[in-house]
Order: sequence, then structure tokens, then C-alpha cells
Amino acid sequence: MFEGLFRFLFKYRPLVFEQGDFVLGASRPMVAAILVAGLIAAYALVTYRRVGRTAPRDRFVLITLRLAALALVLFCLFRPALILKAAVPQQNFLGVLVDDSRSMQIADRQSQPRSDFVRGNLVNADSPLLKALSERFVLRFFRFSASTDRVPSADGMKYAGTSTHLGQALARARDELSGLPLAGLVMVSDGDDTSDTSLDESLASIKARSIPVFTVGVGAERFARDIQVTRVETPRIALKGTALVVNIVVTQAGYAGATVPLEVEDNGRIVSSEEITLPPDGESATMRVRFTASDAGPRVFTFRIPPQANEQVTQNNTREALIEVSDRREQILYYEGQPRPEATFVKRAVEDDKNLQVVLLRRTAPNKYYRENLSTPDELVAGFPATREELFAYRGVILDGVDADSFTPEQLRMLADFVNKRGGGLMMLGGRHSFAEGGWTGTPLAEVLPVAFDATKSRTPYFSTITVRPTRAGATYPMMQIADTEEASAQRWEKMPALTAVNPIREVKPGATILLSGLDNQKKDQVVLAVQRYGRGKALAFAIQDSWLWRMHASMSVNDTTYQTFWRRLARWLVEGVPDHVVTTTTEDRVDPGEAVPLTAQVVDASYIEVNNARVLAHVTAPSGKTADVPMDWSVTRDGEYRASFTPDEEGLYSVRVGATRDQKDLGADVIHVRSSAGDSEYFDAAMRAPLLKRIAEETGGRFFTPDNAAGLPEAISYSGRGVTVVEEHDLWDMPVLLLLLIALTGTEWAYRRTRGLA
Repeated sequence: MFEGLFRFLFKYRPLVFEQGDFVLGASRPMVAAILVAGLIAAYALVTYRRVGRTAPRDRFVLITLRLAALALVLFCLFRPALILKAAVPQQNFLGVLVDDSRSMQIADRQSQPRSDFVRGNLVNADSPLLKALSERFVLRFFRFSASTDRVPSADGMKYAGTSTHLGQALARARDELSGLPLAGLVMVSDGDDTSDTSLDESLASIKARSIPVFTVGVGAERFARDIQVTRVETPRIALKGTALVVNIVVTQAGYAGATVPLEVEDNGRIVSSEEITLPPDGESATMRVRFTASDAGPRVFTFRIPPQANEQVTQNNTREALIEVSDRREQILYYEGQPRPEATFVKRAVEDDKNLQVVLLRRTAPNKYYRENLSTPDELVAGFPATREELFAYRGVILDGVDADSFTPEQLRMLADFVNKRGGGLMMLGGRHSFAEGGWTGTPLAEVLPVAFDATKSRTPYFSTITVRPTRAGATYPMMQIADTEEASAQRWEKMPALTAVNPIREVKPGATILLSGLDNQKKDQVVLAVQRYGRGKALAFAIQDSWLWRMHASMSVNDTTYQTFWRRLARWLVEGVPDHVVTTTTEDRVDPGEAVPLTAQVVDASYIEVNNARVLAHVTAPSGKTADVPMDWSVTRDGEYRASFTPDEEGLYSVRVGATRDQKDLGADVIHVRSSAGDSEYFDAAMRAPLLKRIAEETGGRFFTPDNAAGLPEAISYSGRGVTVVEEHDLWDMPVLLLLLIALTGTEWAYRRTRGLA
């Protein structure tokens, strides 16, 4: 409507004024006319000044109105015009790029699919837009999604592409039309670019060749009613039987405050369902859902919110995640410096867990040890491991009441490297022989532990009763969930009996997280459980000497399993994510068929030192059973890192076993899985991205259009000044707005004089 009114008043569309150069075509006779007009103006001024009966204000108004009318006439006499470079009809090519991805099927344009714009304006032969473009340019059509192809016309689009690469589409059209007189490119899309690459390089190349891109954004910039599972944060690997607490980010529009179910499926079987309250419109909220990884192997977990009434996009209500559920037994070395109840209770708490093996090493006298739950008769026969290979065979270490003097300098360095280089989990329990009280200040392990302790205070006797509670951060950690729900867990913590501490730990290091805390007898904050990442692993400090009271206190029921639940989850978390000798990763656990899967393997030897001269081979097994071997090469840029890629040609689950050898000696192997299937990324954040399409147009000298003003597209391209052009002059002196202004000025003067009695 605005553009129609503008064209009625000013003869041309706004883009003509934007593209044209303003000039005045006054000739010599016109100069004489200007002089005459000046004399008339002077005469008028003198005339009005001699009118004695008029007030000064009347003279000012009348003089202003008459001079404005005179100026308007003079402007027309100067013959103003716009000079433009117009494309010569049928002498220029125009590339038309049509988005052929799934998101074009979304029905958010008056309940019609976005693709209807293409069918109605670029396929229909009777379309005014297609006719206008065809009359002015030689059209070349391209379809694009994950790839870009030249097509005879916009007819036959399937809108089935599982991803959209805008930069690749522009580059392909640029190369295909290179050497031709090109008026520009038209890109019809919703702007949902799902590629990982930046547009900067493609836009710079387009701009360097002076190719304007005219973008047509189809779809709504925001949905009226939609729920989206935006992100799911799951571990890549989990131990069988692990109780997982997964963060799920949900956004919505039109359903603020509604309560909806959030379901978790394991290969089609519902393993969890929770009621969640949706956040305000346009905002995101993180929801936590709990479930157990009870079956081993590669498991595809589906996180789903059922479609709601009148929801515009339902495909984004679901997210899938592939988790490798391992059924192996993880070994934890529990080293006890002196007999205490804690070790016995911890061992009993986890003994029914078939995926945990707590190997107990208890020092009974100097150089004498009690060993329990061993894998081999010779295990730990000489006490605490004396070699890196022996220590690094474990995935976790718990130190309970052991002085630093109990270790050799080499063993202390090994413990630090166990966390830093091996990537293991280490935990120190509280007691008279732990932390600063155990002489650990200044040792390599003091840097590894997450707490800061003062050796001067260790000489002051300390004993306090602590009521333990999770911190705000700790309440979100899975091992702090000691009941079935977060609310029940919080209530259970309130009823847990108090424990005792003999280590006055008040501070943690920068980057460490306090999970459990409490107040001591002096009402001072006491750090109970803290954790920090260190190198490849993690270190925990549990500054309590008698957590077994959570099992044996008089207030605890005989059938209460809170203590077992806490220690099982804590022990599992201690060894979670501990790397093997070969660790294989990929950027995505799902790709489209035909899309390359990049593989990265980190290889270390028995001492967990990076190996650069290994022979690394990826054995790929397709869903049909077909196999292929893919050699992996050292990346050179990083020690121990090897890279390769393979391209799936079937749909289904691919198994990739990466093995490493050196000098005919096996270093280890790792198995990961990758899904090959049609992706659904097109439906997430699928609102029309006007800012991105505007950026493409502005940086290349084009214009951004919507279906509402797309009728002006042919004229905008014609006057872009690209390709084979001719100079056109468009007169402005006969614009209707000038005549209307002249009538308005003279009419206003007459009306004013009549009102003031001067007519």
C-alpha cells in the first residue's frame, strides 16, 4: 500500500530514486526565466510591504506562501530528472536460486507452505513476476539445499533437502554463470542456513565480482505457536546402570505457562516421563530429566514433547542423542592408610554394582598390607603401585587417611600424572592424615586437589560437627540426587544426620566447584565436597571422616539405601569419562547419507604418553555388514592425534573400530557408532531469518524482498547497473505531487486572505 501511494505521488517506485542520480536539465532560456522570476518575486515583496493595512504577521505568511509557490514553479522549470543505468532486455542473465530444503514445507504463510510462493510466482507461467523477469532477463535456475544443482526451471522441486548451505549455493551459481553478462542473482529462501561454514568468504567473492544478490525471504520471522526442544546435553559414553540427569533446553511461543509432558524413549521404549512448565514466550528454559541407561550398546535416546494444539511446527518437538552404554567393569583403587570403618562401608555400598570393582589396599603395618577384591593374585602384592603402568591400569583412586610421607617422590608425581595425563579420577577423604593435616602441602597432589589448605592451621586441633547440604551448583549434579526426583532429593538431604570433620577447609581454587557444604560449630562455612578438572581428569576432595554415619546413625532406617545410592553414584562419577589408550571422537553422531564423517583418534602408550608413529586403522562396518578399512594419519599439529574420514552410503547405524599398533605391539582400540539418516535440523530455529538475508543483500549491493513487495524485484534488478545497460532519463517535473503542492500553496494563500479579510 505504501509503495502504491508513493508511486502515485512520485511516478516511480522508491528504488528508482535510490538507484538514480539526480540532475537538472535547465537550458539557457531557463536562466532568463529565473531572472524574470526573481524580478517578480521582488515586485511581490515590495507590493506586500506597501500594504499598510496588513499586519506584519499577515505579510510574512502571504510572502512565504507566494515564494514557496514560485520556488515550486522554478523547480519544475529547471526540468529535474533521474539518470539510471537500465539493463538491456534479453541481453543479461539472471541466476535464480530456489531453496529446496525441508523447511520450505513449513506452513506459516497464512497457513500455506513457504514453497507456495515459488509455485505461484516462479513456476506458474501466468505469474506476473515470472513474466516480468523472463521479459527482461535470460533466466538460469538453481535448486539448493545441502548441494546445489542447475535445473531447467523452478518446477519439480521436492523440498526434501535435510540441510541448507547458502554460501555453497552462491559460490556454485557464481562459478556456473562466470563469463556471462550477469545482472545479478535472486535467492528465494527462508535463510535457515544449517552449514558449519561462514558466509564471509562467499560474500567477499560475490562482492569482488560486483554481483548483486537480491534475496526474497519467505516465511514468518517468528512463530505464533511453537514448542522446540532446542538442545539436549548428554554424555557420549555412560556406564551401564548409570542414573543420568540430562539438561534439556526448551523454547516456545504461544504456550507460556502450559504444563506438558517431556518423554524419554530408549529405542522406542519410554524410560522416563516428567511434567514440565513451559517458559514465557520467546524465552528458553533448562529442564532436567532423569533416566537410567539400563541396556548396553549404542542406544538412541529420544527426547520428545508431544505436539500441542495448533502448533505450527511439530518436527522440532523431538531431539535424538546417541549414547554409548558400556558394560565393562571399572576398577577403583581404594588406599586406606589405617583401619577405619569408612572403607568397609564404601566397599559394601558398591559391591552389588556389577560395573564397579573397588580394589581395597589397607596398610596394616609398615610395609604390610591387606588386599581385597583383587583381579589377580599378584595385584598390589608390593603395596601401592610403584610404576605408572601399574597405577594407570586403574580408572579411579581414593585416598583415605594416608599421609603424604607414605609415598615416594616418584609416587607423588605419578598420582598427579594419574589425573593430569592419564585422565583418571582421584578423591581424597577427610581425616587426621589427609589434606594439610597429612602433610600434603607443597606436594604435587596439592596442586591437583580442588581445595586450598593452610599448613599453619593444620597444627591447631580441629573437630566439628557438620550438617551437610548440597550447594546450588551441587544440587544439579547427578550424584547429588539421592532420591527419585529433585524435590524428593532436597527433602532427603534435609533429614540426613550430621557428620564430623577434622580438616578446616574454607576455600577452593579458582575453577573448582563446591558440591556439598555446611556450617561448623563456629558457624563458619566448611567445604565438604569439591571438584575440579585438572588436565585430562578430575580431582575431588571429600573432607568428611565418617560418611558411614549416613548408614549406621540411629535416625537411619535399616532398609534405607541412601548411603548406597550416594556412594554408587559418586564412585561412578569418579570414573566417568576416563579415557583409554585410544579415544575416538567425531563432530556429529548423525550424518546424512553421502555426507563425510570426520574421525579423530587420540593415541597414547601404556604410560599415557602421546604416540606419533603408530599405525592407526579405522575398521568401518555398515548396517548391511559391509566392511571397509580406513587408514588414519597423524595430524602433525597435535601429538598423538590421528585423523581420517569415511562417507556412509547406507542408512542405519555404522560401527567404527579404531585400533592402534606400534612395532607390532597392540596399543589399544576404541569403538564408536555413527548414525546415517535424514536429518531434521531444518525444523529447528526455522523462522525466516531476515537479518541474514538482509546482510547478504546489503553486502553485495542487492535488496531484500518479501512476498508482499516481490513485485518490485524485476525493476530493482533492471536498475542495479550490472550487466549490459543503457542510460535512461526519468523526468521528475511532472510528478503529481508537485501539482498537488502548487494547488495546496495557492489554495492556502487564497483561504488565508479570505479568512483575514484581505481578499
